[in-house]
Amino acid sequence: MKQKIYTLAIILFCSIATFGQNPDQTDQVVLKLKKEAASLNKSFCNHEIIGNNKLDSVSKKYNAIIIKKQSTGRKSKQHIYIIRFPQSTNIQQVIDEYYKTGEIEYAEPDHKGSGGGTKSIIPNDQYYFRQWGLKNDGTFSLSPSISGADIDMENAWDIEQGDTNIIVGIIDSGTKLDHPEFTGRIWINYSEIPNNGIDDDNNGYIDDVKGWDFANSDNNPTDDYGHGTHVAGIIGANGNNSIGYAGVDWNCKLMTLKGLNNNNSGYYSWWADAIYYGVDNGANVINMSLGGSSTSTTLQNAVNYALNNNVVVVVCMMNTNSNTVYYPAGFTGVIAVGSTNSNDTRSNPFFWSSTSGSNYGSHISVVAPGNCIYGLDYQSNTQYGSYWGGTSQAAPHVSGLASLLLAQNPSRTPAQIKSIIETTAEDQVGTISEDTPGWDQYYGHGRINA
Repeated sequence: MKQKIYTLAIILFCSIATFGQNPDQTDQVVLKLKKEAASLNKSFCNHEIIGNNKLDSVSKKYNAIIIKKQSTGRKSKQHIYIIRFPQSTNIQQVIDEYYKTGEIEYAEPDHKGSGGGTKSIIPNDQYYFRQWGLKNDGTFSLSPSISGADIDMENAWDIEQGDTNIIVGIIDSGTKLDHPEFTGRIWINYSEIPNNGIDDDNNGYIDDVKGWDFANSDNNPTDDYGHGTHVAGIIGANGNNSIGYAGVDWNCKLMTLKGLNNNNSGYYSWWADAIYYGVDNGANVINMSLGGSSTSTTLQNAVNYALNNNVVVVVCMMNTNSNTVYYPAGFTGVIAVGSTNSNDTRSNPFFWSSTSGSNYGSHISVVAPGNCIYGLDYQSNTQYGSYWGGTSQAAPHVSGLASLLLAQNPSRTPAQIKSIIETTAEDQVGTISEDTPGWDQYYGHGRINA
């Protein structure tokens, strides 16, 4: 839950891209002279010749650009040279001729390689520069900012950008289903024939083609408040499409489960029904940026149903700046998420109220960026100037990360996903008095790092 105003493990696998054995992919040769051939030239080469007539004639024939003696250690008596040729040179042909001289122990291409990783992916979305939670260079204008106080999203996108087979259910106020940032991303129930008034798939819901509105008991889960569209955008707005913002996951499907009415409130029974629907219809992750201060067996049973069926449940901690337990954040097994500012401090207060703040307590798992988060508008396809603040904005960052982890390995269980996110979170990034070593009640295991 949050307010808005108008004006978005390190789990890195090093991928080494090496060149194959085709010598044309390099322009250099490594050459080791025989002992007797090297004795002809006891001085260091002059970058033009080796000092062996037979070898130098080959080098000259193929227009060697530079000849350099390789350092082989003080105690070594090896004579090894690096010889560079024009890029169009057939290196294997050159090597063959060196061998014909009878003056070398070996010659081989000086192969190329690359670093253990690739350049970070920087999306071209028009307003990506506002998304400090994904990439913070310290220049965010709405609040004090520190470079690096983000979830390292660009490095994560190098590894995983999502999978269309992963479904994230979003229990919220609905979604602006026609927003261009959600093109191709809205979950569709293909087992249902649109507008025929029949429950074709026998799931208890008639014409539930694009999800369900549990607040109004109909098949139109369109957002009528704004909260859900903003949350959905954080999770999965289309990235690198030149407009708007970039979601954490660029490929997952977004299942709309409207469980809040146009006053941003809802019954626990709506939320429980939404959980059951999400699980039964294929959701892999369920985001719940909502909560109530009373516990409930009905809601607990629904959450357990999700967890027992390998569905990750991510929930916000709420915003009363207290250790009051809200539900479902207080249930065992969920990932309960608090909020941080753009300088990595706990959001206390949020921009919209001096008495607000990210809740804390013994049930918190992790924290994530949540204050002054720009995002999508539920009333416009071209308005990108609104921002919100709350643990509601923090939770979808975690849901997006969970969906990326499942895209990597769909067999991961909710407990494994939770463990990965917690153990890779960055500890002691916030206020010293709150973000103490190891788990603490204000930051949990730390601020997530994708």
